[in-house]
Amino acid sequence: MRTDRAKGEQRLPRWLVKTFSPIALIVLWQVLSSTGVLDDDTLASPGTVAATAWEMWQEGRLQDAVLASVQRVAIGLVFGLVAAVVLATISGLFRRGEDIADAPMQMLRTVPVIGLIPLLIIWFGIGETPKIVLIALAVTFPLYMNIFGGIRNVDAGLVEAAKTLGLGWFAQVRHVILPAAMPNALVGLRFSLGSAWLALVFGETINATAGIGYEMNMAREFFQTDVIVVCLVLYALLGLVADFLVRLLERTVLAWRPAFRGA
Repeated sequence: MRTDRAKGEQRLPRWLVKTFSPIALIVLWQVLSSTGVLDDDTLASPGTVAATAWEMWQEGRLQDAVLASVQRVAIGLVFGLVAAVVLATISGLFRRGEDIADAPMQMLRTVPVIGLIPLLIIWFGIGETPKIVLIALAVTFPLYMNIFGGIRNVDAGLVEAAKTLGLGWFAQVRHVILPAAMPNALVGLRFSLGSAWLALVFGETINATAGIGYEMNMAREFFQTDVIVVCLVLYALLGLVADFLVRLLERTVLAWRPAFRGA
């Protein structure tokens, strides 16, 4: 027991293990830049990128870009969530709803969302609307698939047990079907958030006058690799924050579910 306890005390914290790989990658990147293997025209060094980020922050460009991009994602996410939840619930709970809604959704989800950009520009112009619609579409399909699959994969024995206990249809949905489908729904939400940020990258190429994508496009015109890397890091950080929030929600909402967390 003493040996096991000593091993437990000597074991490195998980947060330290998780940060080792990114830090090692940044150190390697800096070494390659310092030794001349990577020049600034090819890829700016981490020091240059950090200095550029600080300069953009002092100028207010960084805050404005993040605010504009987050607003677009938030609005598109709301529309996509509402559409996915409504359609998936109707299709999952009712066979007639599946007959009406599922087939079009299955066809549309195979169409590359990015390929719809020309049509969205024709339909909605080059303002904010096509960007938000693009994000909403990117969010809708993965979330729909996961919620629909979660509802249809609910153990039929649980539903029968609920009927035996005298629960009505609405009570069955509330206390059995929806809680059982929640794990799939949250997985779908994580996928949808990733799709939302990916769609934002393309959406902000549509005549954007603000946002992270706008800063990236301007930097591309002047071959500013440091600004481009700053924008990529911002996309990555925002995506990680969004994923962290969903995982936190998952731990809270699914606290009742015993799950394997790895050896």
